Amino acid sequence: MAAQRGKPRRIRRFVLFLALLALIAIVLIVILVVVLLQPGPPRLPGGPTGPSTSEPRERPDAQSADCPDVLTLVIPGTWESAADDDPYNPTSNPRSLMLRVSSALDKQFPTSRTSVYTVPYVAQFRNPTNLADRQTDYNVSRTQGYKRAAGKIIDTNKKCPLTRYVIMGFSQGAVIAGDLASNIGNGRGVLDAGDQDLVLGVGLIADGRRQAGQQNDIGPSPQGVGAEVALGGMGNIVPGISMTGPRNGGFGTLQDRVQSICAGGDLICDSPTVTNPLRAIGQLAGAANNPVHAMYATTRYWELDGQSATQWMYRWADGVIDEAPRPAHN
Repeated sequence: MAAQRGKPRRIRRFVLFLALLALIAIVLIVILVVVLLQPGPPRLPGGPTGPSTSEPRERPDAQSADCPDVLTLVIPGTWESAADDDPYNPTSNPRSLMLRVSSALDKQFPTSRTSVYTVPYVAQFRNPTNLADRQTDYNVSRTQGYKRAAGKIIDTNKKCPLTRYVIMGFSQGAVIAGDLASNIGNGRGVLDAGDQDLVLGVGLIADGRRQAGQQNDIGPSPQGVGAEVALGGMGNIVPGISMTGPRNGGFGTLQDRVQSICAGGDLICDSPTVTNPLRAIGQLAGAANNPVHAMYATTRYWELDGQSATQWMYRWADGVIDEAPRPAHN
């Protein structure tokens, strides 16, 4: 009888132990995500589009002469932009990761072929565990970035109905760019459903809402998920940081046009799920001293055929823009 009574106790203790490990894993992910997004040392130097399932709407035969063939919309990561930055000549952070891509495209093409627009937004991430941190909350920053990016596309489409779009982002900017693509691809605004074909491609580096297999994962690609997906069940527990979970509907009709790069061990896009707390704690402990998130301009943690993430993204965007339609102008 004593042995029978002892067995349920051991089971309860084991369940409590697993629950404690899961809680520890969640706390570690939150702490490490905040740490990874803190300013660190300066970064070192360093496919075809898919068809739309929506019927394109009727459009004019030509557009204004000052309309670019392609609008390249670039959304920088945390601490790589400012709300008052110049979208055509960004200078708030000369070492911005996406600047390596956008500046090269700006030099490669005339403005008539592509207008490179870097979204200016606050791009901050306040650490809720530091009472002295006076930065803007992540929720506010992300919302401002999204509204400004969406607003630029909406305004351009009204004036230039034949202009196509290439959208790119890194880190917080990748979350925003991915959310834009998800809403467009699922018919939730920004562009009409009949204009989904105008989006030629979307490039994401370290997407915080990443799910493996939901887009073109540019290898090597880990099996983890974005931090916002891993912590989606927490909702608004942490003030100012809403973990929004996976994107509703994924990227919809744009899925084949979304390219995603994530380096293994980057907890922003390769977080472990907390359904396996033992594995999660091991991964988190190993990532504590691994500055993967800050090294996409190098081949140290991610490379494909000798290319860094920024080099791959530039060459991909260059090809998409080069092959884009050339609408008539009036």
